[in-house]
Amino acid sequence: MPAAMPIPSEYRQSHTSVEDAQGLTIGLLAAAVGLTFLQHLGFLTGQTAGLALIIAYLLGWSFGVVFFLVNLPFYVLAWRRLGREFTIKSFACVALLSVLVDVLPLGIRFEYLNPVLGVIVFGVLTGFGLLGVFRHKGSLGGLGVIALLAQDRLGIRAGYVQLAVDGLLFFVALFLFEFRVVAYSLFGAVILNGVIAFNHRRDRYIAD
Repeated sequence: MPAAMPIPSEYRQSHTSVEDAQGLTIGLLAAAVGLTFLQHLGFLTGQTAGLALIIAYLLGWSFGVVFFLVNLPFYVLAWRRLGREFTIKSFACVALLSVLVDVLPLGIRFEYLNPVLGVIVFGVLTGFGLLGVFRHKGSLGGLGVIALLAQDRLGIRAGYVQLAVDGLLFFVALFLFEFRVVAYSLFGAVILNGVIAFNHRRDRYIAD
């Protein structure tokens, strides 16, 4: 079966504002549900969300508040290097995700959640959510901005940058949490990054 051909740029259409709003909202809701599963299990994730979870666990603060604050320094860099639209959408995505992750547990109760199933659901849903955010020219800010810049400016694939950051975060986590927690968390991060790695290809997009 022949490989799918990239769609020529002259036939591509930009998303409308309504399409962006729908796509970003659905993506963020999926990511928030996945993170809710992970938080219930007491596990970690990578990237900026992982850093925020570690800080929240250590200080006893709300994840949503910490996640929002940790991302603030990266917006100046994103504005200068990646443009106004990307920065505004990323800011809005981080703010909404911060609220959703704090609000969703009020309406979700787990009588029992198998940890293997929980991290799989987290990886799939959060990976799917991130794809939706990326494809509508947004991000969850923070270290993802650094990864995109490294790819654009230095030719280093964003996935490799994210993998290196995740490795460092999980190494630090070994000194703060039980090995079981780190092992399950790493499993979830591998699933999430696999969803992104296999599906985040711009030559397969219909719309920019």
